[in-house]
Amino acid sequence: MAVEYTKEGRVAIITLNRPDALNSFDPDQIDQFNKCIYKYNDDSELWVAIVTATGERAFSVGADIRATLPKIQSSEHRGELPSVAICEHMQMWKPIIAAINGACLGGGFEVALACDIRIAAENATFGFPEINLGLIPGWGGTQRLPRAIPLAKAMEMLTSARPIDAQEAYRIGLVNKVVPAAELMNEAKKMAEALLKPAPLAARGAKRAVMQGLNMSLLDGLELEYQIEKQVTATEDFIEGRAAFIEKRKANFKAK
Repeated sequence: MAVEYTKEGRVAIITLNRPDALNSFDPDQIDQFNKCIYKYNDDSELWVAIVTATGERAFSVGADIRATLPKIQSSEHRGELPSVAICEHMQMWKPIIAAINGACLGGGFEVALACDIRIAAENATFGFPEINLGLIPGWGGTQRLPRAIPLAKAMEMLTSARPIDAQEAYRIGLVNKVVPAAELMNEAKKMAEALLKPAPLAARGAKRAVMQGLNMSLLDGLELEYQIEKQVTATEDFIEGRAAFIEKRKANFKAK
């Protein structure tokens, strides 16, 4: 399988599995990846996902140039491009962690940017080489990167094609943590466990408030926050969380 999908308790692990092709995305892998994202989003028993890749050389170097780019060139309308969907379907309120090993370039970088938390191995590198092919980062890179790091650094990465290493990525706030490659999945799973402890509907509400609020005025964002707060305080999890706090015990959240 070009993409492996496993479950560990309430955690989905989605693994890009074309190491011989540096986990580049051909149309089949794009389709499989999207199906895995749907499975995670639709499974009420799953609360957190980890996206990672097989092998030490690359998380993903983006689109498979020979298999995917000809389809982009021949498509007359953007809606026909099979590549567009790979990051669009990652726009969900459940949290997603990227565990990034090796080269994270082009479309692979854009997949990582569509995740909420990024943990990088020490050998990870990040960049957008598309402009060397006469393309722009068209899977969301031009929109997500300036929202993730300072504008000047984003512009440098988007227009120079210069990659950065894991330590620079950490310094500019692109990744949350840098760890030895051998510890990457352990750290990602620790992060997943941390995300499983709070009330899941509240966590999803917080993510929704942030992501939708980024495109609003402050006043509109505050109104959105208020409306989401009303929704989460009407849940069973809010009742349970309040009771557990008063009774000084661990809450038993059920995402209801």
